[in-house]
Amino acid sequence: MTIVINMREGVDRRKIKVAARFIEEGKLVAFPTETVYGLGANALDRNAVLSIFSAKGRPADNPLIIHISDFEQIYALAEDVPKEAEILAKHFWPGPLTMVLPKRENVPKETTGGLESVAIRMPAHEIALSLIRESRLPIAAPSANISGKPSPTLAEHVVDDFYGKIECIIDGGETKIGVESTVLDLTTWPPLLLRPGGLPLEKIEEVIGEVQIHPAVRGKEVDLAKAPGMKYKHYSPNAEVIIVEGKKERVKERMKELVNEFKERGIKVGVMATGEFYEADECFNLGESEEEIAKNMFRALRELDKRGVDVILAEGVEERGLGLAIMNRLRKAAGYRVIKAE
Repeated sequence: MTIVINMREGVDRRKIKVAARFIEEGKLVAFPTETVYGLGANALDRNAVLSIFSAKGRPADNPLIIHISDFEQIYALAEDVPKEAEILAKHFWPGPLTMVLPKRENVPKETTGGLESVAIRMPAHEIALSLIRESRLPIAAPSANISGKPSPTLAEHVVDDFYGKIECIIDGGETKIGVESTVLDLTTWPPLLLRPGGLPLEKIEEVIGEVQIHPAVRGKEVDLAKAPGMKYKHYSPNAEVIIVEGKKERVKERMKELVNEFKERGIKVGVMATGEFYEADECFNLGESEEEIAKNMFRALRELDKRGVDVILAEGVEERGLGLAIMNRLRKAAGYRVIKAE
């Protein structure tokens, strides 16, 4: 039996106490953050952490992010906290930035995917922060979806994947950003972007200078994942996803051509559109700004799947600002099936 707690109108302390008790008991609680919904458990309890991997079907070497509610908690989890981490936290926490640091012995390797580093962030969502404070524990929480599927931005997505499989789901409405946090490795210098996300790279570089980009961000295969989203298949619906990249006008022309080609072959085609109308079988308008596209992307993948399309065509966007995170997710969802609109 799964308890679904409605907190769309804001934090209810009595309800938070119920959810926090589950965390204290080593159970799983799905909760909203500003990025996506997380599937949380006590980060310091090996068995609780293992239950996250079991529920999601997540590979054991795919590390989890630990969520905290106060900066001082970082010192209990990380062996070394460089001044750059303190500077970044001052600018961007609470917010969609995860920092990778050397771990302390008390952090189980089950939580870190066997690594000697730990990924930590402070979410900018009052429900998430209240849950952490009330449980008095750091909470390990990957996205609350079956491993490999699109991340959840609504409680309904979590219900679809986990109802009857976990103890509690907190419904806090739609998430604000829609893509996961940016992950920055501070165990090396210059810092290394492991996963683009809700905090654009450009904003980080304004604060601490040069940041290198890990090759996995743009699709290079890796043997060792220091952050979620680096190694395994992610964000994929049941339908085949194809991305069309190139100059904007040529992309739109090629998308229309592909829609017609699939329809002539009797293939049900869906389109993730950015303000353009297409005569596809199903169309989901993502909006036109980077913020709108990021917020709606995972919802579109899930919704078009529910509408029973065979193929989803998605327009590529420029890799600047949130566009880097958007393209990282879309390419992974597509298994790097990309058509260049020349």
